[in-house]
Amino acid sequence: MENILNYIKINELISTSGQPKIEQFEQIKNEDFEVVINLALCDSSNAILNEDKIVTSLGMTYLHIPVDFINPKISDLKLFLNAMQAFGGNKVWVHCAKNYRVSAFMYVFHKYILKTPFEQIDLSIFNKWQPEQNWQELMKISLDELYTY
Repeated sequence: MENILNYIKINELISTSGQPKIEQFEQIKNEDFEVVINLALCDSSNAILNEDKIVTSLGMTYLHIPVDFINPKISDLKLFLNAMQAFGGNKVWVHCAKNYRVSAFMYVFHKYILKTPFEQIDLSIFNKWQPEQNWQELMKISLDELYTY
């Protein structure tokens, strides 16, 4: 799995990455992943045409939550958090173009859903990407803000 762009294993049920190549979806399936969630836009530079058909033809569930990299919304984050909780017992692969959107959303997932201690969160992606102010604000969202939106 390490050959997939910016791969990060969160735990036994969740892994994240940048955009997998077509043939890497078969590798993901062979590792018993059941769900693929894509947070990239359809017109991202490395997007795959008909990714939904490729993933579902392999027998995995596909969910696309297109998150605008320039303008991420709290509603996108809430949809992601709800989806992750809904797929809680499944093995889930989450990706976007470079694993930046995913890492920001996963940070909030760690904080409020998994309740992972800060020092145990894999923040290595932030060595490659310094989140802009809008992403920093989204990552700092409080539970009250998240659930009153």
